[in-house]
Amino acid sequence: MYKKLILAVLAVSLFGTSVTGQAQSKNVKLQLVTDEIVHPTAFAVTKKSPSLLFVCEQEGRVRVIQKGKLVKEPFLDISDIVIKRDGYDERGLLGLAFHPDYAVNGKFYVYISVTAGGKVGINHHTEVREYTVSKENPLAADKKTMRKVLVFDQPESNHNGGDLKFGPDGFLYIASGDGGGGGDKHGDYGNGQNLNTLLGKILRIDVNKTPYAIPADNPFVKTISARPEIYAYGLRNPWRFSFDKKTGRLFAGEVGQNKFEEIDIITKGGNYGWRAIEGFHPFSTTDPKPEKPIDPIFEYPHTDGLSITGGFLYRGKAIPSLAGKYVFGDMSGPVWALAPGGGNKWTREKLSVSRDPGYWHVYSFGEDVSGEIYILTQLLEKGTGAVYKIVP
Repeated sequence: MYKKLILAVLAVSLFGTSVTGQAQSKNVKLQLVTDEIVHPTAFAVTKKSPSLLFVCEQEGRVRVIQKGKLVKEPFLDISDIVIKRDGYDERGLLGLAFHPDYAVNGKFYVYISVTAGGKVGINHHTEVREYTVSKENPLAADKKTMRKVLVFDQPESNHNGGDLKFGPDGFLYIASGDGGGGGDKHGDYGNGQNLNTLLGKILRIDVNKTPYAIPADNPFVKTISARPEIYAYGLRNPWRFSFDKKTGRLFAGEVGQNKFEEIDIITKGGNYGWRAIEGFHPFSTTDPKPEKPIDPIFEYPHTDGLSITGGFLYRGKAIPSLAGKYVFGDMSGPVWALAPGGGNKWTREKLSVSRDPGYWHVYSFGEDVSGEIYILTQLLEKGTGAVYKIVP
């Protein structure tokens, strides 16, 4: 996600500035929710308490925003377990998802980076953990209920993916990067095309079994030498993904290498081409050509941004002009809306606001129960994180 972050600091855009040759929408602005957090990576809500907003801090804390104010005590604090942030580190608390039956079972899931215990050649572990909310306090998790659902090795500190979402089918979807290091360098042809690793994939599991079960219709359950958890593959670093509330389609922001960023619609069993392909273009010409690779619905070059931050298809009611458009951004600053056109053609417009919040990094996006969209940022001038709501 934070690829070329030092360059991003130098080239960062102000929210509201135009990108050459693009239409610019002026019908939205930002409403500050809080600027008292740090490095916000993920956002989640529950139908049980739709007014509560849950935001992950990369350092290992889940914070709660209640009635527009940040609750002092974290909902969950595992900063003593999560690998400490060091400069532009991509590891940490990266994902959060509440169980569809959270109102009954109180379960939720986090995606974290933890030390690998000195294993040779392994940088750290990724862990997907389950916790349960406290029976006495709905604003606090019970850490004693923790169980490890899924654990896998990471050879580098970057390209962790890290997003978690429950799909319309009730299964947990997990984004994993290709293992990092640049150019998907691990293995003969990288991890993206290797079906015997969980890296460079979208995974799908059933967390209602211990430690988890494989959905019967996962695409590779009957494929020899393939991990049955895999739902889609050929991905470099799907940093953020989301389900369309109306159609259930799965959108992913796929972080590119040196030239192109892309947006994909993820389908079961789909191969998205990495590392042979970056966006619509060849990347590794010495790799075997992937069989039936799926093109992105949109790409943009590094003259427009440096590291895509996947967003959400807008299904709220407050901003009719955004209806059915995919709202997303780039870590370097700009935020866009992508509108579907004829065939597989999507067109992009730049979103602007009435005030500039200052230089920022766009880390992530969030969606509340009503379909309204939030932006999670790090304010470079203040040195703090902030959550904004996109409003008319």
